[in-house]
Amino acid sequence: MNIMLLTALVALGIAFFLGTALGFFKQFFSVPEDPLIGEIKEALPGVNCGGCGYPGCDGFAAALAEGKAGVNSCSPGGKETAEKLAALLGGSADAIPLVAVLACGGSRDKAQLKGEYIGVKSCRAAKISTGSIKRCIFGCQGFGDCVKVCKFDAIVITEEGLPKIDARKCTGCRACVNECPQHVIWLYRKDKRRIRPHCSNRAVIKAQVAKNCKAGCIKCEICIKSCPEKCMDMGRGLPIVHHSKCIGCGVCVSKCPKKVLSL
Repeated sequence: MNIMLLTALVALGIAFFLGTALGFFKQFFSVPEDPLIGEIKEALPGVNCGGCGYPGCDGFAAALAEGKAGVNSCSPGGKETAEKLAALLGGSADAIPLVAVLACGGSRDKAQLKGEYIGVKSCRAAKISTGSIKRCIFGCQGFGDCVKVCKFDAIVITEEGLPKIDARKCTGCRACVNECPQHVIWLYRKDKRRIRPHCSNRAVIKAQVAKNCKAGCIKCEICIKSCPEKCMDMGRGLPIVHHSKCIGCGVCVSKCPKKVLSL
C-alpha cells in the first residue's frame, strides 16, 4: 500500500513539475500575435472550411495580415465578410458569389454498373479500388463524400444516387469540389446565366458512351454547330463554353439531343 501511495505521489510531483516547466517555457518563448490577426478572425465566419486554400480561418487570417491573401477569398462569408475585411485591410470588396453544380446525370436508372460493389462506402475508396463502380469511369460514384465535407448542409444524396446541391445554401466554399475524386462538381458564378453540363465523360467513342450511360454526351457537336455566338468548342472530349462570349440564349440547350446541357 505504501509503495502504491509513494508511486502516486512521485507521479503527481513529476506531472506538477513538467506542467510548471511547460507553462514557463510557453511564456518565455511565446511570440506575441499580431493584433490585426485577432481583428480579422472576428470578421471571419469561423467555419474553417478551407475553401480559401489555407488551413482554417486562423491560417487565412494570418495570410491576410501578411498580405498573402485577398479579402474576397472567403466564399462562405460572402460580400458582408469581404466588406469587413476591406475596412480593416483596404482593397476591393466586390466578391463574386459562387455555387457548386454537379456535372453528371448518371443516375441509377441511366448509368450502367460494373457489378455489385461491396467495399467501403466512400467515393474515394471506390475510385481507388475499382477505378469506378460504373462503366463510365468519369461518373459520380454516389457515396456522398461531398455531403460529409459540406459544412452548410447544402448537399444531399437523392434516391437516384446522385448529389443534389441546394443553391440557396451553397456558399461556393470549394470543399465538395476539392473532395470529389471524380471531379464532377464544378463552381459557377451566380451573377450570370450559365450553360451547365450534366456530363463529364471525356471518352470520344460515341457508341461506348451511349452504352455505358443514357445521360452521356455522345459528342455529336450539334450544340457547337448551332451556337449563334460561336462560343463553344470541343475540348478534352466535352463541349466547352467560353462564358466571356456566351449570352445565355439557350439555343445549344434546346438543340442537344441527349439533354446534357441546361441553363
